[in-house]
Amino acid sequence: MDEFSFINAIKQKAYRQPTLVKGIGDDAAVFRSTSDIVTTVDTFVENIHFSLETMRPFHIGYRVLAANISDLAAMGAEPAFYLVSMCIPKTWNQKALEEIYQGMHELASLHQMDLIGGDTVSSDRLMISITAMGYVPKDQARFRSDAQPNDIIFATGTLGDSRAGLEILLQGQECKSQDYYIQRHRLPEPRVALALGLQEINRVALNDISDGISNEANEIAEASGVELFIIEDSVPVSESFHQFSEEQQYEWKLSGGEDFELLGTVSKANWPRVQEIADQTNTPIRQIGYVYEAEEPRVLIQTHGETKQLTKSGYTHLK
Repeated sequence: MDEFSFINAIKQKAYRQPTLVKGIGDDAAVFRSTSDIVTTVDTFVENIHFSLETMRPFHIGYRVLAANISDLAAMGAEPAFYLVSMCIPKTWNQKALEEIYQGMHELASLHQMDLIGGDTVSSDRLMISITAMGYVPKDQARFRSDAQPNDIIFATGTLGDSRAGLEILLQGQECKSQDYYIQRHRLPEPRVALALGLQEINRVALNDISDGISNEANEIAEASGVELFIIEDSVPVSESFHQFSEEQQYEWKLSGGEDFELLGTVSKANWPRVQEIADQTNTPIRQIGYVYEAEEPRVLIQTHGETKQLTKSGYTHLK
């Protein structure tokens, strides 16, 4: 199949977004809006970000789009459009590539997103680059720099699940709730509903937990010029997570990454309302610490009664 036939095979038959004027079919897409537009891009490389050893092509497509949607949620934006560019090696056949797009389409349909363009080129390794766009009411985008002293720190969902699922797939060892952990790794659920529900709150700092709390918390601390104090025992984990060793639990929930949950801070006065919105959107949420003034931005973590600095950890590109 040539490039143009492939594009015809994967393009949508109808569009969902009323702001879309022109989708696939011209040199560029056209859309209009009176809201602020939020844009994010991520690039995923075979055997670095995904592998056929641990997931099917469908899961790859679902998961790479989920990463972008989670970034939009962290900005408080409602997902709207995405573009996909792929570098394709000869080892990937048409059926597998179409399954990747099927995974994207399934998740996109849940959030009423439209595929509006992209590109395909030949390569020696599969690479997928997604640009996603969303809308947020004017001047209501969420920034990491909005944390203030005396804020509550919170996290959604349960952390470490994706890393546990990856290890189960790689090691092939059976454990309690293994299907749950594998699904959390392959089919994550970005917290869009909560992010949109929080639009009524005047100030919330949010960060997508894609690289682990140790990284995301430090990014908020640095951007806001504050100290984040996290209580390890308050970091939410799944009921069966304690079956893993203490070392694994500590590393996976703080540095495992790719849970695509949200880490945030909000004023104490607004925390009860945030909890109400979480209940209304069926989003598990828990307070995990506090924000303090600091001469130098940093993150502290209390573990077994002892407090130490939590530095950035986990996989970092170009490190």
